[in-house]
Amino acid sequence: MKLTGKTHIFGDNIDTDVIIPARYLNTIDPAELALHCMEDIDAAFVDKVQKGDIMVAGYNFGCGSSREHAPIAIKGSGISCVIARSFARIFYRNAINIGLPILECDEILSEISEGDCLEVDLSAGTILNKTTGKSYSSEAFPEFMREIIEAGGEIEYIKKKLGEGVD
Repeated sequence: MKLTGKTHIFGDNIDTDVIIPARYLNTIDPAELALHCMEDIDAAFVDKVQKGDIMVAGYNFGCGSSREHAPIAIKGSGISCVIARSFARIFYRNAINIGLPILECDEILSEISEGDCLEVDLSAGTILNKTTGKSYSSEAFPEFMREIIEAGGEIEYIKKKLGEGVD
């Protein structure tokens, strides 16, 4: 499973209130949440992001509250993958639950620029900066996690495993 997109870079300790401000938590509609994704840290993000782009961040990405709205907003905005030095535990699980691939890679943040083109291979755990030619390693997704991501999240994965017609 390979993903390719331009980078949008953020720093350390990006909490869920920055990812999707609390004033927008009256919906779980991905399209509506996407309109406000990252607006308190980068008001132009929603206008810059393109389907397939990749978010890159520092340590402790997704800290704060355990709201599932944060990864839903990111995925709804068109981001195909988040790469960070580390993730808050609950954000990590919520991201996988809704089918948003996330990878930890310590060195990448200090060596890329906004707008670089990355190619991420979830099966191999490799990240290639197509702009600079430099490659990085991350832990490959186990097969069952790739299946959850490919299904679009845990609920769709379970429906697929149990068969059609399961709600």
